[in-house]
Amino acid sequence: MDVLIGLLIIAVGSFCQSSSYVPINKVKEWHWESFWLVQGVFAWLVFPLLGALLGLPRGVGLFELWSAGGAGMSIVYGILWGVGGLTFGLSMRYLGVALGQSIALGTCAGFGTLFPALFSGTNLLEGDGLILLLGVCVTLAGIAIIGYAGSLRSRNMSEEEKKAAVKDFALTKGLLVALLAGVMSACFALGLDAGAPIKQAALDGGVDGLYAGLPVIFLVTLGGFLTNAAYCLQQNWANKSAGDYAKTSVWGNNLLFCALAGVLWYMQFFGLEMGKSFLTDSPVLLAFSWCILMALNVTFSNVWGIILKEWRGVSAKTIAVLVLGLAVLVFSLIFPNLF
Repeated sequence: MDVLIGLLIIAVGSFCQSSSYVPINKVKEWHWESFWLVQGVFAWLVFPLLGALLGLPRGVGLFELWSAGGAGMSIVYGILWGVGGLTFGLSMRYLGVALGQSIALGTCAGFGTLFPALFSGTNLLEGDGLILLLGVCVTLAGIAIIGYAGSLRSRNMSEEEKKAAVKDFALTKGLLVALLAGVMSACFALGLDAGAPIKQAALDGGVDGLYAGLPVIFLVTLGGFLTNAAYCLQQNWANKSAGDYAKTSVWGNNLLFCALAGVLWYMQFFGLEMGKSFLTDSPVLLAFSWCILMALNVTFSNVWGIILKEWRGVSAKTIAVLVLGLAVLVFSLIFPNLF
């Protein structure tokens, strides 16, 4: 029962993340770099900080807790992850919600799951390590099938239809950006791993396991914010778009939808940490939890892609391939429990 509860919590967080790009469509009269920066304030600073406060032992401050060890490396990995987060947003711009998230999150799922295991000395060719490796392979197979469905969609659509579904559609550029986003985004998992002493200190201080990892998440997102803020401000300067922030007539609307996008995005990691606390009796599932989150993100993002009509006009074969890929992803969630 605990495993089911943990998976459901992760799934709720994943659904929120996959929905986080929908409010962006409601932002008015701002360039991409402007709304990306403002939603990032909420996604990577405001809400992670509020979450971190839930993981504080009684009578202990954040800086005191972070002194337990690993804070610096968590921020460094966060800065690297920020490159992934930045290019992740660009992959949505060039490929759309469905295909962009599928490629980026697929790469992120593999590297983000296997890197921490390798760094901890896990042998991926035997025992639990082999199960973990096979589980990642099943997940990547599902994502590869979805990627193939995306390529079929591209072939079946005219240039006008591509632009109608995704305004700045560019397949080659989008694929390269999405792959870079996936590799760099895997650094988030490494940042969480680096902050393990902080999480342990929170547990030792009496913090419930549901919240003990939240102070580490803030350190990683803080690093990511630094990367994204630097790029967005540079783009504001280069594109002469800093005037966006002076458009007071749209501030109420844009602030609302950026805040909504931010809290929805943050919920994936809030849910991941809460869900992992129910998986402690299953070491393989615990190690596989990152891959589970990414697989669910891909699944829900493609559901949103269908709702937003990004798959409109494609052939029945393309839809069948997409459904097959989603089915393989769903199977990957239960695969580790079969052993």
